[in-house]
Amino acid sequence: MTRIAFVTAIASAALDDDMPPLLAACARAGLIAEVRAWDDFTVSWARYDAVVLRSPWDYHTRLPEFLRWCGRVDRAATLLNPLPALRWNIDKHYLVDLAADGVPVVPTRFVEPDAEPLPALQAFLAEFADAPEFVVKPAVSVGSADTQRYARAQEFAAANHVGRLLDAGRSAMLQPYLDAVDVHGETALLYFDGVFSHAIRKVALLKLNEAGLDHSRVPGSIAARAPDADELRLGEAVLAASRQHIEAMPPYARVDLIRDAAGRPCLLELELAEPSLFFDQAPGAADRFVAALLSALARRAPG
Repeated sequence: MTRIAFVTAIASAALDDDMPPLLAACARAGLIAEVRAWDDFTVSWARYDAVVLRSPWDYHTRLPEFLRWCGRVDRAATLLNPLPALRWNIDKHYLVDLAADGVPVVPTRFVEPDAEPLPALQAFLAEFADAPEFVVKPAVSVGSADTQRYARAQEFAAANHVGRLLDAGRSAMLQPYLDAVDVHGETALLYFDGVFSHAIRKVALLKLNEAGLDHSRVPGSIAARAPDADELRLGEAVLAASRQHIEAMPPYARVDLIRDAAGRPCLLELELAEPSLFFDQAPGAADRFVAALLSALARRAPG
């Protein structure tokens, strides 16, 4: 029987709401599935036919260590998350690549660790003079960790936020806050093995003067929805553009979209590393995902 390890982290194992339906779907498919933490050094990864990242949601706090672990596992077992895709997607500088490909992306400017925070922020505010609010976030992060929304009058507080990220050796991202999200929310499109599976709507939870909240911990913030045609077109365009930058796609992809002031969908984020998949919002989705894993494993099998 095929044995699969789903990778979490010791600190986040209890936070993955997708794991129970996923394990049940594996049992229905006749697979042996086990949940293992990437930072549990007693695990023998070579025992598994496949290893899949699911919720290693502390990797952003020790990224070099995590990427070294991915490399070791890829040599010892079949890691179904291709390393080039991981390295490209974990850092949100990939948005620059996709924007250059013509993908409509939420306007984003990066501030690198060798920059001066306040002048970089002031240059951003001058460029986006019509944006009453904006968002500061790290280029490598999980969920809304270290993300905050600011008003233009809070430039010194925001510059301090940027400075803390830069001092830690992290790149910072600056984005105008697109307030259409307060009305329409955020749409996430889920794809398994490149095929659209389902979509959900997330309400806006980023409030002024508050730390970002995790949707999974806020009841009622996520609901199933049927995506609009223009959202599906953009989702397909995002995946097509991504394939130009990586050798192979992982068995899942999540495309997060919000609408701009003109009502057009824009890419907020592409999740290829460890996305929540919202199985509870889509009956049959966990079984579709397991089928995608088996298909990916068959392609990777020798011969």
